Amino acid sequence: MDVEYINYDEGNSLLDWLELVDAIASGHQMPKAQVQDTFIYREEDTLLSRSAWIDGLGLAVKSATIFPKNSMHSIPKVNGAVSLFSNKTGVLEAILDFHLVTKWKTAGDSITAALRLARPDSKNILIVGAGTVGQSLFDAYSAAFPKANFLVWNRTHERALYMVKNKSNAVAVENLEAGVKRADIITCATMSKQPIIKGEWLIPGQHLDLIGAYRPDMREVDDLALCRSTKFVDSYDTTLDHIGELKIPLKNNVISREDILADFYGLGNFIRRSNDEITFFKNGGGAHLDLIVAKYILTAWEKNKYPKS
Repeated sequence: MDVEYINYDEGNSLLDWLELVDAIASGHQMPKAQVQDTFIYREEDTLLSRSAWIDGLGLAVKSATIFPKNSMHSIPKVNGAVSLFSNKTGVLEAILDFHLVTKWKTAGDSITAALRLARPDSKNILIVGAGTVGQSLFDAYSAAFPKANFLVWNRTHERALYMVKNKSNAVAVENLEAGVKRADIITCATMSKQPIIKGEWLIPGQHLDLIGAYRPDMREVDDLALCRSTKFVDSYDTTLDHIGELKIPLKNNVISREDILADFYGLGNFIRRSNDEITFFKNGGGAHLDLIVAKYILTAWEKNKYPKS
């Protein structure tokens, strides 16, 4: 069996955000994934290796290096590779561009939750963080909420201005508090170690989508925001004990594990109970999501490369 090598440009052109949401939901109806994460740190730098096996779907190993200072040298901060193996034989089926899988996994994860938790009539979406992930979130949320307008905030305002350039439905904002108060959905993808979204800013009916914090010492919202919201995660296993957004307030007894109502293995419980409810979703990623998304990409690739006559 030949190994497929799927690069970014060719793979990216074949994919659809709403099809991916369906694939993520279907993947969580299969037996629960076995996952294993390892982290190695050197000051701000991180080596992350994630592996997953979903019986009936396959196996994947994703290795990533996260070097925040790379942006000073015009080098991507995150690099790596994804290997996909056959569930039946363990044979290597594909090597996928890391950035392709990460883009679609990260933003697809967020809109899988938002389509269930945010108000369907959400019109104003605030993107906090104008980096690569911010652009992916713009693409994904544009597909999920096609009538929405976007606000973009970044610590360096010039980057927010650059991101909204030539986008008729997006504007850059300088005041984060004012942006939060205008938004129906707040999607946050920063490298912040200290909370930048304050609970006192939130208004009834909003949806919080938090992506950026991935280390035990990182947070994007404060304790009050957590306490005011109904809380969900993509995976109990990869968020509660690993990511500061939840690990720190759990340790400090600000919230309890019982306050996290569901993860993606209980998608049927991802329900907004009222228009005034504030919903909270922690997008922690995880190898099982990389596996599901990589398998979706490979399927789309094979359909295009080997069309049925």
